[in-house]
Amino acid sequence: MATAPFHVYDTTLRDGAQQEGMNLSVADKIAIAPLLDELGVGFIEGGWPGAIPKDTEFFRRAAKELELKNAVLAAFGSTRRASTRAWDDPQVRALVDSEAPVVTLVAKSDVRHVERALRTTPDEGLAMIRDTVEFLVGEGRRVVVDAEHFFDGYRFDPAFTTAAVRTAFEAGAEVVALCDTNGGMLPTGVLDIVGELRATLGMSHGRDALPGDGLLGMHAHNDSGCAVANTLAAVEAGCAHVQGTVNGYGERTGNVDLVTVVANLALKYDLDTLAGDGLADATRIAHAVAEITNIAPYARQPYVGASAFAHKAGLHASAIKVDPDLYQHVDPTAVGNDMRMLVSDMAGRASIELKGRELGFDLAGQGELLTRVTNRVKDAEAQGYTFDAADASFELILREELTGARPHFFRVESWRAIVETTGGTRGTDGPDADRRDAEALAEATVKLHAGGDRIVVTGEGNGPVNALDQALRHALTRVYPDIEQFDLVDFKVRIMDAQHGTDATTRVLVETTDGQHTWSTVGVGPNIIEAAWEALIDAHVYGLLHAGVEPL
Repeated sequence: MATAPFHVYDTTLRDGAQQEGMNLSVADKIAIAPLLDELGVGFIEGGWPGAIPKDTEFFRRAAKELELKNAVLAAFGSTRRASTRAWDDPQVRALVDSEAPVVTLVAKSDVRHVERALRTTPDEGLAMIRDTVEFLVGEGRRVVVDAEHFFDGYRFDPAFTTAAVRTAFEAGAEVVALCDTNGGMLPTGVLDIVGELRATLGMSHGRDALPGDGLLGMHAHNDSGCAVANTLAAVEAGCAHVQGTVNGYGERTGNVDLVTVVANLALKYDLDTLAGDGLADATRIAHAVAEITNIAPYARQPYVGASAFAHKAGLHASAIKVDPDLYQHVDPTAVGNDMRMLVSDMAGRASIELKGRELGFDLAGQGELLTRVTNRVKDAEAQGYTFDAADASFELILREELTGARPHFFRVESWRAIVETTGGTRGTDGPDADRRDAEALAEATVKLHAGGDRIVVTGEGNGPVNALDQALRHALTRVYPDIEQFDLVDFKVRIMDAQHGTDATTRVLVETTDGQHTWSTVGVGPNIIEAAWEALIDAHVYGLLHAGVEPL
C-alpha cells in the first residue's frame, strides 16, 4: 500500500527574508521561486498576503508569471482574531484572496502566549485554531498549521499544547508543524517530545502514514546551533514534513538550512524527499539564491560551500590520491559540488600533483617539477602569500615552472597612483582645520607596452586601487578587447604583521569574473596599493589565457 509522500517545505521567501540586512523585493521573490522549484521542494511559502503589501503583490504576480513544476505556493497568515468569526477577519480573507492552494496558519500552542500575548482564554485560543482551519478547508485550501512555540509550550503545559495540535487535525489540517520558535531545543528533547506527542495522539510514524493521514512536521531555528540535528531527530521520531530555508537564512541565527537537511535525509537516511534530480544541482541553486539575496555564500556551509570538500594537508592529499573517499563523507558530485585541493605551506608533492590535475595538468612522474613548485609555494607563503583561495595565481606559478617563463601579454613600464582631496569645511579656517568632509579623488597613470605600441592611460576611481584597475583595463582593452568582459567583483585586504602598524606587510585577494567564470588572484606588498597591483596583473594575465588569447 502506498504511503504518504514526505514533505519538504521551503520558507526562504517569508521566514528567511526576516534575516537582518535582507530585503527581498517582489522581483527577487519571483526570481528565487523557480530556483526552489528546480531544487525539488514540494511547498514554497511566498509570504503574508494582506499583512504585507509586497507579499500581496507577489501572489498576484506569481499567479500570472510562475509556472512551477514541482512545488505549490503557500500563503502564510495567522488564525482569526479573538472574539471574531473567521470569515469576517480581513487577514483570513486575504489568505483566500491570494489564490494560493496551500495556507499555512501560525497558531499559538503555548498557553502563556494565548493568555499574555492574545489576552484571551485557552478555550478561545483553541477555538481560533478550529474555526480558521475549518473555514479555509471549506474554501478548498490545504492547510498547514505552524504550532508556534510548541516545544517551550509543551514543557510548560503539555495538555494545552497537545490540545492545540489535536484541534488543528480535527478541524482538517493536513500538517501540524512543531515549531522550535526560540531555537533552544536539543535533539534528545525533540526526540522525546515528538515521540510522546505521537503516542498521546495515537499517530503512526511518518514513514508509515497513509495518504490522507495527518502529518507532524518540524520547523527549527538555529539559536542552539542544533537546527539540523533537531530536524533530523524529529524525522526519526516520526515527523514527515520539514520546513527550512535555503542557506539557513532567517532572523537571529537563522532557520534550519533546508539544503543540509535534505542532503542528509537523501545521502545518510536513503530517504527521497525532493522531486526530480534537484539535489545534484543543490550547490548551483544555493549559490544562485545567494546572488539574488546579495548575501555572500558561506564557504564552510555543509555540502554546498566552496570549502565543503576542500583538502589542505599533505597527509590527506597522499591518501586522496589513492582513494578520494578516504577523506570525504559523501561524493561531492551528489550535491553538485566538487573536491578541491588547497595549495599551501602544508602541501606536499601529492597535493601539488592533485591540484595540477584539477587544473588540467598531468604532473604524474615529474618529481623534480613537483619539488620545485612545492618549494616555491612554501617560500611564497612564508612571505605572506596564500594560494588556498587564489587558484589563478597558483596556476600561473605552475605554468611558469612547466614552461620556464610566465605567460606574457604586455610589459609594464611604470605606474603611479595619487589621491587628492578637494573642498571640505569641517573644522576651523586656521592651522587646526581637519577637512574630514573633504572629497577624495584618486587618479592613476599606467604606462605599458602591448601589441607593438607604447600605451599611456590615466584612470580615475573612488580610491587608488579602483583608479589603477580602471587605467589598466583601459590600456589593455585597446589590444585585447576580451578584457571588456572582465569585472572585479570582490576585493579583500589582510594585514599580515599588524604589530608593525601602518608599515605592515599587506595581502590582497582579488576576485574577477568574465560573466561566466570567476577566478581569484593574490598579491603581497609593503602597502595595499602594491599588493593590489600584483593581484590585478595576475587577474588580467589569467583571464586572457582562459579567453584563448595566445601569449607573446
